[in-house]
Amino acid sequence: MARTTSRSTSPPNPQSPRNRTPQPLPRRRRSLGDFVKAFLAFVALLVLLVGVPGALVVFVGWPLPGGAPSLSWLQQEITVSTFINVLTVVVWFAWAQFTACVLVEIKAALSGVGIPGRVPGAGGSQMLARQLVATVLLVGATAASFAPGLSQFGQSLEGNQKPASAASAQQTPGLFGQEGQAAASAADAVAAQADQAAARADGGSTAKDGDTKYYRIQPPEGRHHDSLWEVAERHLGDGRRYKEIYQLNKDREQPDGSKLSEASLIRPGWIMEMPADAYGGELVEMPDEAPKVSKDVKEQISDYSRTGGQGQQGGGAQEQGGGQEQGGGQQGGGSSVDRDTAHIALPEQRPAAPEKPAMPQAPATPETPAASDGTQSEGFDFGLPEALLGAPLLAAGLLGALGRRRRHALWQSAMGAVGGRGGMQPPTPTGDAADVQDALLVGADPEGVRLLDLSLRGLAASLAEENRALPTVYAAWLSNGALHLQLAQPAGRPPAPWQLGQDQTFWMLSRADAERYEPVDTAAPYPGLVCLGTLDDSRLLLNLEAVPGIVSLSGSRADRAAVFASVAAELATNGWSDRMTITVVGFGQDLTPLAPNRLRHLEDVEALIETMEAETRQRRGALGAAGHDSVLTGRTGPAQHTRWAPHLVLLAAEPSAEDAVKLAELAADASRLGIGYLVGTESGDLPGAAWEMEITRDGKLLAPLLGLELAAQTLPEAQQRAVVQLFTDADPEGPGNPTGPDDGPTGAAPPFLVDVTEQGRPAVYARLVGTYEIIGLETPDGERSALMHEALALLLLHREGVHPRVLASALWPRGVTEDVRDALVERLRDWLGTDPDGSPRLRADRTGRLTLAKSVVSDLDVLRSLYHEATQGRGAGNRAVRGRMLTDALVLVRGPLLADRPQGRYGWLTHEIIDAQLPLLVADIGLALSEFHLEKGRAEKAIEALNAAMGSAPGDERLWNELLRATHATEDPARLQQVAADLVARSGARGLPPRTEALLDELLPTWRSGLTASAG
Repeated sequence: MARTTSRSTSPPNPQSPRNRTPQPLPRRRRSLGDFVKAFLAFVALLVLLVGVPGALVVFVGWPLPGGAPSLSWLQQEITVSTFINVLTVVVWFAWAQFTACVLVEIKAALSGVGIPGRVPGAGGSQMLARQLVATVLLVGATAASFAPGLSQFGQSLEGNQKPASAASAQQTPGLFGQEGQAAASAADAVAAQADQAAARADGGSTAKDGDTKYYRIQPPEGRHHDSLWEVAERHLGDGRRYKEIYQLNKDREQPDGSKLSEASLIRPGWIMEMPADAYGGELVEMPDEAPKVSKDVKEQISDYSRTGGQGQQGGGAQEQGGGQEQGGGQQGGGSSVDRDTAHIALPEQRPAAPEKPAMPQAPATPETPAASDGTQSEGFDFGLPEALLGAPLLAAGLLGALGRRRRHALWQSAMGAVGGRGGMQPPTPTGDAADVQDALLVGADPEGVRLLDLSLRGLAASLAEENRALPTVYAAWLSNGALHLQLAQPAGRPPAPWQLGQDQTFWMLSRADAERYEPVDTAAPYPGLVCLGTLDDSRLLLNLEAVPGIVSLSGSRADRAAVFASVAAELATNGWSDRMTITVVGFGQDLTPLAPNRLRHLEDVEALIETMEAETRQRRGALGAAGHDSVLTGRTGPAQHTRWAPHLVLLAAEPSAEDAVKLAELAADASRLGIGYLVGTESGDLPGAAWEMEITRDGKLLAPLLGLELAAQTLPEAQQRAVVQLFTDADPEGPGNPTGPDDGPTGAAPPFLVDVTEQGRPAVYARLVGTYEIIGLETPDGERSALMHEALALLLLHREGVHPRVLASALWPRGVTEDVRDALVERLRDWLGTDPDGSPRLRADRTGRLTLAKSVVSDLDVLRSLYHEATQGRGAGNRAVRGRMLTDALVLVRGPLLADRPQGRYGWLTHEIIDAQLPLLVADIGLALSEFHLEKGRAEKAIEALNAAMGSAPGDERLWNELLRATHATEDPARLQQVAADLVARSGARGLPPRTEALLDELLPTWRSGLTASAG
């Protein structure tokens, strides 16, 4: 059967002009001063790169010793010659570092793509090299393409650098478009029609002093692309003033309907408002606003942006290429997949159910800008990354894995030293990481993940009870709360409560029936399911391990990488898989912190082929020895062996022809072995590709052979970095950890400290530890009281601020409209009132997040502050103050957090780690107070403090061990024996922890015999 690849076959725009003569892009002539500066910079580079080493060779010579080092060197006198030689070595190192900086800057400047890499430890050397290289190259025609990047990098070299990567730049249509006559013709035609529209709107007026002036971004000429730096240099006299143009035009709608979000990402045809002092003949006057171009021109500009400047000829080439592929598909390696079997159909039977309404995000205002630094972060829109907001399963997996990582880090920190970290507070995310965390909280659907997992495991258990094998599932559709499984072939009637769908290859389970399932102890039957995108409100999960061959993905490198990253992140963190291995090649080494036990990165295709050849042989032998036809029959049967766990290979870079053939041979039997292959390709023609897909510039995932056109689920590069940062910051040994192994027992201060003196009485005091009470406010009337109490509790637990969308998602998990959310915020603001100075106690910070005034305090804030003051503040040097503060802190503990919260509310607490933080904090306080009393020999007081702390942290091994030591200090063996018996009873079937057993052996060697006598 001829095999076709999924290519875009959109017809060319019939209104696109043809055979236009490209006009040169106007350029500012270089002045004599420019050439003088460039010459001086060249001379300086020549002196530093050639003169310095030459002078060292001529005047100093070889500075290092001529023989092997010996002990006698240490006994020799240090002479002037020795000092000069040491200084010479230092100068040689400095010269080598500066030379590396120059080479890095030249490479980045000449390539015209991205921002120069940072030379380790260079600092000022790289800034000097950048200035000299830029001065030399700015006299050339290509300077404008790299000057903005140089300026941005230089000013943020020592700060929090967020460079626009080459990968993300390639996603931007028109920035680094295709070269050639077709691109120039189409771009020039679009610009010409936009000029005519502007002239009609302008009425032929010319720019005058004092009028608002505008500049139209020019189409590319050769390798030269217009940039804000070049515009500022021509019309403002200084390229560094490009930021003024950016601030004037940020979020302004352009003729093609898009908006400026990054200073370096501009498109031909866009119209930029200029500062008042702009000059030059290219400026136009538009007193009211930028001209509205006609619909035809807007469509042509949009078409130019989508095609990267290829215009009509590009579309024709695509259409012609698609026809050639249909005719010669057999040359690309045969596909054994039957067209009917492989077709992925959208299920027809979808029970109606209220879906979660999308909540529109209000545009940024001067009071609540989209980003705190005045600009939007790369890859993010409307304050939160939309890609994660629209990926509920991926967001739920990442959020769950992040919570587990943070809890594990808390326990590691607590067990590392007595007292652990002060407050056990992990680092608070900032910048893009904070936006991504908010997007995870808003977009996650943990309930959907739970029901999906229950449904699949319940199906496997039911089939096992009937002695039926698991059917091969190609895909799963989540649609309006129902789950549809598309089978590779008919497998009879499904077990109840599953039903047949639109035909014999569809099994369907409604949400109501899924709720009836209880957790079962069986292996996950389809762990290779991963979400690829949505179609008509239905979410497609493709079973990668069931594909009879390779799944290929074509498209631009950046778009492919975003899809691969989404697939890898979801497979690594999803909730419907038990065990799996994900091998990534050609990308993803930065994603390994998400799940180091699942994700594995290989350097090249050769290592991948060697690894997979060995595993393929092993799995074939294991299946034969076990007597199974495929991993499905062994995964949920009596064996349930780990060898049946899936192995999914994600190869982002296109393999060579020879390697592609080897991969095709390995993948020929992969579906039976539980191995899946997703391979990227530039051309879309890959040998052995059973299913072929394409990711387009506009985010569509196309697979004509499968009958699919989805809105793709992606994880762009900027969001990848932010997600990884969240996980690395949660690592107790990572860069985000405020304490290390040698930082002592106290650690960093909590994010919000309360004045614990008599003068620090708050205006509003909320008790969260135990029964929820609020002092200082009247109880709201009506049914909204519980909702407002819950909103206040969320704000009190997040003193850093809560995004309005996060607040709405927490209070209304099934969705809410924006007006209802805003009404609640206003009622909450009125309820909290104002401080004596008139400022509201509920306010919004620069990022738009809702924060509470310092006059609104919770007992949890006081608890953290008292412990911090006792161990690191005034109590650290004053014993009496320390004892009083620790005692006061322990008195505040009245029970678990929000002990009386109503059923069905406060579901957002499952995403928090306060349930792990609070017991550890109480244990820290109890340990510190016990130590305080034992220093003075007050064993009874120490035991009382430890017993009080164990009420909130009954399973904390540190409290057990300290209780044994305090009881031993009473010199009463019988009492110590009773405590040992109590601890053994608490430990249950697991028994005492090894360290507790060892301590008892030291304090009471006869404790085991005492337990036996007691039991007898």
